[in-house]
Amino acid sequence: MSLSILKQPFVIGSIQTQVGLVPQVSSSLTRNDRLGSFKARWGIGRMHYTVEPGLYALGQPDEHSPVLVTANYKMSLDRLREALTGRNMWILVLDTKGINVWCAAGKGTFGTMELVSRIESSGLAQIVSHRELILPQLAGPGVAAHEVKKISGFKVTYGPIRAIDLPAFLDNGLKATPEMRFKTFSILERIALIPIELVAAMKAGLAIIALLFLITIIRRAGEGWVNAFNHSFFSAIGILTGILAGAVLTPALLPWLPGRAFSIKGFVMGLITAIILITLRFSASSAGGNGFEMVAWLFLVPALSAFLAMNFTGASTYTSLSGVKKEMRWAVPFQIGAGVIGLILWLGSLFVT
Repeated sequence: MSLSILKQPFVIGSIQTQVGLVPQVSSSLTRNDRLGSFKARWGIGRMHYTVEPGLYALGQPDEHSPVLVTANYKMSLDRLREALTGRNMWILVLDTKGINVWCAAGKGTFGTMELVSRIESSGLAQIVSHRELILPQLAGPGVAAHEVKKISGFKVTYGPIRAIDLPAFLDNGLKATPEMRFKTFSILERIALIPIELVAAMKAGLAIIALLFLITIIRRAGEGWVNAFNHSFFSAIGILTGILAGAVLTPALLPWLPGRAFSIKGFVMGLITAIILITLRFSASSAGGNGFEMVAWLFLVPALSAFLAMNFTGASTYTSLSGVKKEMRWAVPFQIGAGVIGLILWLGSLFVT
């Protein structure tokens, strides 16, 4: 075992085993743990929010203690250990490249061979007397249980979807209730996904706003700075409206928006907000902008909103992998087409007084 695994800030000690020292973790999360999760939600250091793969001890486990398997995304480990207060468990962390269990299973990094390899490298067979692993149910798409049994000798049992249900699952003889197998996607769960998508969208959005502002200033500076600024300001509001519609309002209002495809839901939300934006534009100004500009945003806002809404498909219970691929084949060209038309109209509006 490398020293780096013991030097991680959440490791509180170590336990001597047949194969050497195993790092020990606590079920109590510190202020730094919670701050790290908050920052990861907002995309701050997200791609580096990982733990070293390997075997960990929770409490004081022995050779008879259960073995749970999780991803090396630190929030996944934190949710798992927090749910197991007062328990003595072994936790086997796979190298999923910092991706959570569900997404890693879909990508293949939470997979059969990674699990088998980690069983061997951790010396797990020498540490525990039983041959059973408890995996998250959402790991199912990436792991062939019969192959794991054939190669390693360890039987795979799928636990509940939510970590908070693990105590009841363990106390019930590793039997899950129907409720433990049901994946919800409530408004709170949807809202929790918004920050990281919003931050990513805003980074690109601010660059686009700066570009549109530069183009407007170059073209309309001769007509007066006030006129140029007003045109630029409305363009910025248009981009921000598209981001708001696709990255915030669409996931929040998902069940109530028409259509099954996320691109359709995002397009509808974008169209609604674009109409509101244009109505407010006409109400707030006697000039009200020109027709080219107004029609441009009827294309640009829905196109942007539809594109951003599709980012939520991987975390949703509404879609399947095949369905997402099928949707992307027709939706992305449609979004590009609408965006190009909108951009042409917007550029044309610069030449209309």
